[in-house]
Amino acid sequence: MNKGPIFIAGLERSGTSLIYALLASHPNIAMTRRTNLWTYFYNQYGDLSKPKNFERCLKDLLRYKRLLPVQLDAEKLRRDFNNGQMTYPRLFALIEEQYAQRLGRPRWGDKSLNTERYADQIFEAYPNARIIHMQRDPRDRYASAVKRWKVSRGGAGVGTAVWLSSLHLARRHRARYPQKYMIVRYETLAREPEKTLKTICAFIGEEYDPVMLGMQGAEQFRDEGGNSSYGQHEPGRISTRSIGRFQEVLSPRQIAFMQMVIGSQMAKFDYAPNLIRLSLLEGALFLFFDIPLNALRMLVWYAREAFLNQIGRTLPSYRIIKEMEHADAGV
Repeated sequence: MNKGPIFIAGLERSGTSLIYALLASHPNIAMTRRTNLWTYFYNQYGDLSKPKNFERCLKDLLRYKRLLPVQLDAEKLRRDFNNGQMTYPRLFALIEEQYAQRLGRPRWGDKSLNTERYADQIFEAYPNARIIHMQRDPRDRYASAVKRWKVSRGGAGVGTAVWLSSLHLARRHRARYPQKYMIVRYETLAREPEKTLKTICAFIGEEYDPVMLGMQGAEQFRDEGGNSSYGQHEPGRISTRSIGRFQEVLSPRQIAFMQMVIGSQMAKFDYAPNLIRLSLLEGALFLFFDIPLNALRMLVWYAREAFLNQIGRTLPSYRIIKEMEHADAGV
């Protein structure tokens, strides 16, 4: 098997960081995290065979905060890029290869949210790539986001639309690329990490190594006790305590809306519905307020996503080092 890169896909708060930490601890795999190269850089600078476009792109790459851990060698990147196909996927691969070479590992991978949006382009560019899509109970995923960020983030309507859209892409890709695209339930990984990791390793064509469970390759994630929205746990421990916690965060009406809209899809992943009993007043509010408001939020979110899919997603300014900071850092 000619082993290609490994990508972790899925939504925020779905266990993508956990699987990143486990894979980054495999002796053969160098994993980058949250680079979002496909989201913020793919096709955003025009034809890279034109030196002006490449230099604009390279300038932003070197000032991009999420790439600082990679410690890019700009001259080597420029030289290597000019000696081959001048495309975005090849540029991304050269970046990842620098990191893998620095770690002395033969294979690279990346964990970036919403990678499922680019699966077709990834498989076209890297025919031997593997994508692992993390899936989580949509109620727990949304509750975790609310708990983490202390805001509703578009209400249950957006929480529902986001999960449903990601699931649609996951199922489409798995059907189209059955040997290359894998869906992994967060709950299964958390409850049976060794068994699940063995299955994942077989999928990506690597031997399972028990050292992965120690998460030595992601020291910050491991030593800080993960990034759970419900407080840190013992370093290096895979906890299940966040499973089912949505009942402590979401209101009965929020849960009822999500189950009403995506209950049938949840059932296909063994996410059992909660029995919700609403008072007469709560029922009226649910019927005449929650349903139309969240339905509208879903429609607005879908319209916005369709627009962004057409024009691309701009690199946020807060992700770029300012010129003064750039000079001080000696980058």
